[in-house]
Amino acid sequence: MESISLLIVLTAALVTPLFMAHFHINSVPTAVAEILVGIVLGKSMLGWVHTGGDMQGLSELGVTILIFLSGMEIDFSLFKPQPKTAKGPQPANPVMLAVVGFASIVVLSLAFSYLLQLIRFFNHPIFATILFTTIALGVVIAALKEKELLHQPLGQTILLIAAFGEVIPLLGLTVYSALNGNSDSNLWLLLLLLLAALVLLARFKRVYSFFAAIDKSTTQLDIRLAFFLVFALVTIASRVGAESILGAFLAGMVMNLLGPRQETRDKLTSLGYGFFIPIFFIVTGANLNLKALMADPKSLSLIPLVLIGFFITKIGLIPVLRHRFKMQNALAGTFLSTTTITLVIPTLTVGRNLGILTEQQSGAFTLAAVIACVSGPILFNSFFKPEPETFKKTHVTFIGGNLLTVPIAQHLSSERYDVQLFTDKAENFRTYNSEVNIALTTYQEDALVKADAFDCDIIVLGDFNADTNYALAKMALAHKVPRIIARFAAKDATTDRYDRLRDKGVEVFNALDANIALLRSLIETPSTLQILDDTIAGIYEVTIRNSRFAGLELKNLPFIDDITVSQIYRNKKFIAPHGDTQLHLGDHLIFSGDKHLIRNIRTQVEKPN
Repeated sequence: MESISLLIVLTAALVTPLFMAHFHINSVPTAVAEILVGIVLGKSMLGWVHTGGDMQGLSELGVTILIFLSGMEIDFSLFKPQPKTAKGPQPANPVMLAVVGFASIVVLSLAFSYLLQLIRFFNHPIFATILFTTIALGVVIAALKEKELLHQPLGQTILLIAAFGEVIPLLGLTVYSALNGNSDSNLWLLLLLLLAALVLLARFKRVYSFFAAIDKSTTQLDIRLAFFLVFALVTIASRVGAESILGAFLAGMVMNLLGPRQETRDKLTSLGYGFFIPIFFIVTGANLNLKALMADPKSLSLIPLVLIGFFITKIGLIPVLRHRFKMQNALAGTFLSTTTITLVIPTLTVGRNLGILTEQQSGAFTLAAVIACVSGPILFNSFFKPEPETFKKTHVTFIGGNLLTVPIAQHLSSERYDVQLFTDKAENFRTYNSEVNIALTTYQEDALVKADAFDCDIIVLGDFNADTNYALAKMALAHKVPRIIARFAAKDATTDRYDRLRDKGVEVFNALDANIALLRSLIETPSTLQILDDTIAGIYEVTIRNSRFAGLELKNLPFIDDITVSQIYRNKKFIAPHGDTQLHLGDHLIFSGDKHLIRNIRTQVEKPN
């Protein structure tokens, strides 16, 4: 019977997304659809799926993997101080908006939970508060990715609120369970779980690169490491009296901090959402007993109340988001934040284990969460309107205003580049001041720091003095400028300082070598100069920053018929492109094509998402 039930569940997991794709059902999250299918197949209707034994074990493994993948979605870079984008008053920071916004959710959730106790509908307000503050991070991320908002201020704010909506309720649930359960473990032992996570992170951060170097298809060390982290922290969590899902979430955060490759993330996502997680959602639906729920009027009346609660507890986000975004998008973000399902189900399981929830009450909370999870993304898509384009220009700093750097600065597209030049020569400043954005300053480090010269994406050291450029390169390295291009008129064979700069990532430009390379290219490939000088066609390079293109085969690029890809630069190596070559995040595409297409291609490919 168990094998037949598993076959039915796996068949449903396969057919459900095919059915949704065929009928273009895009507004309903797949997880919600799988719960609804489980309701049809389980206790409430057909009774084909029996959820005991091995099926329950696979379901519990599914929720563990789901929470682990949610932990991997936490983007810690959002918590880092962001550089100023302009002088003068700065718009509200996404982190601050998220903190204030989630605080409003906690306050309103607590108030509504005590209201439920006051009217004698549910007598455990702290537990209800935990439920009302949960947000489905995975569903929120999917909705933001679809709108390409993950790296936009609105998307970052909503993403952080959703992250708080997973982390804070999860910690709250763990403490609540420890205080109200029958465990003999002391609450302070939870610190052991955090300590274990830090130890595992410190230990495996050093060996992870070694794993990547020796990994092969028959070992899949990255996946083995992921499952080791999951079960190590889940086991520790259960031993110290914490909820196992907290261990899984911490394991996901540790794995994320290790900096796994995109291929590793893809394999883990495929394994989770391809097998374990659909079983969990379908079994969750199969466990619901709507017949018993319908027979209990008090539990049945909980459904509209809980659903109202999921929305009311989020209304405090409207004035918070309105502080920076237009009203329509503040409403859209609020509706998306009502989406909850991922953490609600394991939280309800804990509640049943603690004896504070009946099966009927659990079913009412689950159905209300399902309705919220369906309506939240639909309302978000209905209300959202794109804010004014906030495409981040590449900030380029030139140090040395002269006949070499000024023409280049003038020819860089103002739509894509924000250019600033510095010179220490008063006569050069007077000559070029009316032509380009140039500032007069000394090349002392404190003066350049005060002028924000190192606050850039690319710094070009174009002074005619080699010693000056060498000193400036060392300063730029100390300030961690992402790209450093240093000009040297000719390589001095008596010193290895140029090689030392190259070893540290500085791109050394030598005029003589560049001329030799260009002349050789003209001899070997006579059309090179024509391509470079052509006013219509040209050679271009774009970087894959949009995850929509990650994993896509080259032949399936939407603009592949309009360009000719000559090379793919990946991990400091050139790869010969083929039609079935898969693209990775961070790949550099080198191609030729019509210059009128390049802006649209860059907008699609380089928009971070």
